[in-house]
Amino acid sequence: MLEFLPAPLVGAIASLLMLLNILFWVPILLLVSLVKLLLPFKRVRLLIDPLLLRIAEAWIDGNSGWMRLTQRLDWDVTGINDLNPRQWYLVVCNHQSWVDILVLQHVLNRRIPLLKFFLKQQLIWVPIMGLAWWALEFPFMRRHSEAYLQQHPEARGKDAATTRAACEKYALVPTSVMNFLEGTRCTPAKQQRQQSPYRHLLKPKAGGVTLALDAMGEKFGAVLDITLIYPEGTPNFWQFLQGRMPRVVVRARTLSVPQAQPQKGQDSQQALRDTCQQWVNQLWTEKDALISSVLDKKALQPL
Repeated sequence: MLEFLPAPLVGAIASLLMLLNILFWVPILLLVSLVKLLLPFKRVRLLIDPLLLRIAEAWIDGNSGWMRLTQRLDWDVTGINDLNPRQWYLVVCNHQSWVDILVLQHVLNRRIPLLKFFLKQQLIWVPIMGLAWWALEFPFMRRHSEAYLQQHPEARGKDAATTRAACEKYALVPTSVMNFLEGTRCTPAKQQRQQSPYRHLLKPKAGGVTLALDAMGEKFGAVLDITLIYPEGTPNFWQFLQGRMPRVVVRARTLSVPQAQPQKGQDSQQALRDTCQQWVNQLWTEKDALISSVLDKKALQPL
């Protein structure tokens, strides 16, 4: 709607509207979450958690509003029509940009329960937003390197404990547990460092999926597999705010929850890890082929 304005001005307007939306909803979110903090009882949580989710959904509606006002964006979306907002989902997706989060929230808001992201521990210090993520009980993960863990073995397993604690809370109210399986945003440099076997993706990590399924696998009604594609190139956040992301392709499909079948002499934990790793590898092979088909189709379109 505002595409006739210079791109930097559009970006400034979008940034202001996004900030105003944050400043309106986050204090409400914190006030309500304070009740839960002061009265840490299950009965209170069962009353407060749905209210917090409704507030977050209204916040996302506000983001969708300023996006519609400032962005001239072609949404090419399939696979989201038969989702259930009262069902637990394990959501997996490829990761290319911070824009991914706004895209996912816009497309999935009120179609499934609120997405709960696993965040880096440092993000808790982001002004205002860190408090909002804390209030919504997004797990903060430290993600220590293997070298650090060798020097500090006492830190090993802490992220697993954080994940299990979060999932125990999520089991009370329908939730969508979100996992970017690559663990970081995909770039050509990272692909090269990893020697990734995929054209468009980094290697997937099964650890988050394994922990989520181990903690609350019986709660998940389905896996929601999302593939995000930016045919004109992956935008950074400022490019997006300026309206310089003309098109996004979102392909969603609902899958059965992986089920581990222990082999003779194999314990259930190892069986689950092996099953999840094989599952994510196959998933990523299919996802890479899908991205290639979408991009190849675009390349063949006449100018």
